[in-house]
Amino acid sequence: MLHQHRLQLKRWVPKFLSNHKTLFTVLWIVGFISVFVCQRSIVDGPLIFRRAPVRPLPRLRPVAFNIADFGAVGDGATDNTVAFERAVSAVVKFRSKGGAQLNVPAGYWLTAPFNLTSHMTLFLAQDAVILGIDDEKYWPLMPPLPSYGYGREHPGPRYGSLIHGQKLKDVIITGHNGTIDGQGQTWWKKHRQKLLNHTRGPLIQIMWSSDIMITNITLRNSPFWTLHPYDCKNVTIQNITILAPLFDAPNTDGIDPDSCEDMVIEDCYISVGDDGIAIKSGWDQYGISYGRPSTNILIRNLVVRSMASAGVSIGSEMSGGVSNITIENIIVWDSRRAVRIKTSPGRGGYIRKIAYRNLTFNNVRVGILIKTNYDEHPDEGYNPKNVPTIEDITFTSIHGHGVRVPVRIHGSKEILIKNVTFRNLSVGITYKKKHIFQCAFVQGRVIGAIFPAPCENLDMFDEQERLVRHSTSLHRTDIGYDL
Repeated sequence: MLHQHRLQLKRWVPKFLSNHKTLFTVLWIVGFISVFVCQRSIVDGPLIFRRAPVRPLPRLRPVAFNIADFGAVGDGATDNTVAFERAVSAVVKFRSKGGAQLNVPAGYWLTAPFNLTSHMTLFLAQDAVILGIDDEKYWPLMPPLPSYGYGREHPGPRYGSLIHGQKLKDVIITGHNGTIDGQGQTWWKKHRQKLLNHTRGPLIQIMWSSDIMITNITLRNSPFWTLHPYDCKNVTIQNITILAPLFDAPNTDGIDPDSCEDMVIEDCYISVGDDGIAIKSGWDQYGISYGRPSTNILIRNLVVRSMASAGVSIGSEMSGGVSNITIENIIVWDSRRAVRIKTSPGRGGYIRKIAYRNLTFNNVRVGILIKTNYDEHPDEGYNPKNVPTIEDITFTSIHGHGVRVPVRIHGSKEILIKNVTFRNLSVGITYKKKHIFQCAFVQGRVIGAIFPAPCENLDMFDEQERLVRHSTSLHRTDIGYDL
């Protein structure tokens, strides 16, 4: 019976394919499926692997407004706060219809802080500059962040941000590389002279929001942290430039993801007076109570400069936890530190599953730094027995030159740093004495040959990950801050 079916099939297939229309149809279907599979493989990777979520392209709004139509004047002197507020109110009316876009044309548009709304696109044309009024009496006061319980610089209220938003969805800030300038010089001077009674405000702060995209703009001279997404989900920050003076511009961090989830930061240039990027999740007992981690964050394709601090940091406020972070394809140049993890007893929380890949250090003092005694607290209410967990940190393909101390990992008796892995590290050094790969209270491994020679705290494996020698001591300390 089976043999007869095979004979019938052999007779039927040539007859079926001899029909040109049928053959053409079959070939067209096969070709279409092949192209579809190929495109899926290129965009999403091989189909056998689980795909990452595909982020939608920016939405085209059905309605667009021009800030000048609301009475704004781009002369750099006229106060346009009311015009921005009226424009946002006009956008609100279209939220249920796909939202609206607010265009800011070329010019200097002076304003006090204003709020965004959901389903809004703020578009800055080329040569458009939004200027923040530099008199603090125009900046509203807000309660301290719930995961900080403190204004960060002063107890009690804090100043809001120049551009602000809370509980929003579907917000885009973009343009043809227009600029948002916080005019922070006055703020920095007053801070140094201790003339401010409240914590300075960020340039942009989006809180408790989702589906946020910030792309193709320049941010500069923030009074405090530049871009601060707080407890947000699904955030894309792409192709932006962030600038502040390298000195005398205190706490002008570039981007501070704070208790954020599902976030991409890519293709950016950052040169500021503090950390280029600092991943946070709350401060001591307040962050522990708030309990919102920063997780699932991808940071890639950046050029960063920070003479005062570090290119990419985690902490020190990390009490809600930080996990599943990938930091790759980063160049840090002319900086004090390249990548840093900082915490202390009292923080609680955890830092784990952090992957650093393909980092280049060019003329930095310390390449990789993990510091566990960053002893700064909001008040006396913290519990020093709440010690953080630091584990599962990998460093792969780390290169550079002009580095004084390539690695400094400073654990402690209270905070043992666990499961740190180094693979393919080669960093040209400028300091020729011993102890340039420094360790204390760390457990981990080195895979293959690396330069400079690693500390004795780490197990040694060959390229095939076969054990060569065990560590002589996890607790060995050769930290030398006199360098």
